[in-house]
Amino acid sequence: MPEFVVEFGKDGPPPEDGRLDAAAFHRNHEAIAPVLEAFLQGRGGDVLEIGAGTGQHAVAFARRLPSVTWWPTDLNDNHLHSIDAWRKHAQLGNVQAPVRLDASAPDWRLSALGLPAAFTAMFCANVIHISRWAVAEGLLAGAERHLIDGGRLFLYGPFRRDGAHNAPSNAAFDQSLRSQNPEWGVRDTADLRELADKNGLDLVELVEMPSNNAILVFER
Repeated sequence: MPEFVVEFGKDGPPPEDGRLDAAAFHRNHEAIAPVLEAFLQGRGGDVLEIGAGTGQHAVAFARRLPSVTWWPTDLNDNHLHSIDAWRKHAQLGNVQAPVRLDASAPDWRLSALGLPAAFTAMFCANVIHISRWAVAEGLLAGAERHLIDGGRLFLYGPFRRDGAHNAPSNAAFDQSLRSQNPEWGVRDTADLRELADKNGLDLVELVEMPSNNAILVFER
């Protein structure tokens, strides 16, 4: 089945320290990690995570990539609290405090938020299908502005492939999302490739993931 970050744990309420537990994290992080590591291992630099959700990806990947500094962001208050709780629990020196960021904004104002102006990589999981298309537009535009030359954006989630769903479950998921909010929906690789082209990015790889998901890798 397709997956997306939820705010509450799979086995009941969150612990008192506020660490939310997303079931999707447990299903996908081991598959995502090698794709990030192939690019980032030993490279160093800063990684910006858009829509960091519970914060579990941030601490898991930062632990596996000690040479990078991980900057988690989100727009949801519950998520920001959970990200900070996971950061404090993990006690990793390369995970920064979470920052509120609206990816759809035309100017992310990173310097005012205390973030670097340029990143080696950006990571975004399970966001653009449960948000307005403006978030995808802002994400690709932000990648052009803030990735270093040769930097990469890793975009994880379910995707249509040039107009066609890759599994009946994704088609059903798409219909369910659009019934909840007509601005949501499984996004198409062709539309994202066109958006990338407009923002000086190349779609260099599509990596198949479990549960009919994928990682789209864009390079500046």
